[in-house]
Amino acid sequence: MLLDGTIDEAQYRSAFATMERDRVDALFVSGENPWGYNQLIVALAAKSRIPAIYQFREIVALGGLMANAFDLADSWRKLADVTVQILKGANPGDIPIDQATKYELVINVKAAKALGLEIPPSLLLRADEVFE
Repeated sequence: MLLDGTIDEAQYRSAFATMERDRVDALFVSGENPWGYNQLIVALAAKSRIPAIYQFREIVALGGLMANAFDLADSWRKLADVTVQILKGANPGDIPIDQATKYELVINVKAAKALGLEIPPSLLLRADEVFE
């Protein structure tokens, strides 16, 4: 039993076995899962033939189906800017809170084909990035 609230590999495998057995139609994978399990989650979704949408484009690059996500690199750059301001003496309470404004639709056509899905051309045209 894990006391820190994280999920281990066996629990992910069990969850996907249950979803496969229950014939889940689709899955949204939040960004709260530990980064070390992204490849496992992508592999289990593919094995279970469950279409999944992810919170980060980086997971689609690993083989996930699609993501409609904020630009993680842009967020890290903004965080770095805030850090510099604080290190230069700015009061953290005076620095405005910034929300993501740049979102990307990323689609992995290879993953879609492996699932037997055909992505509509109109959706592919709207995508910011398409992995073949």
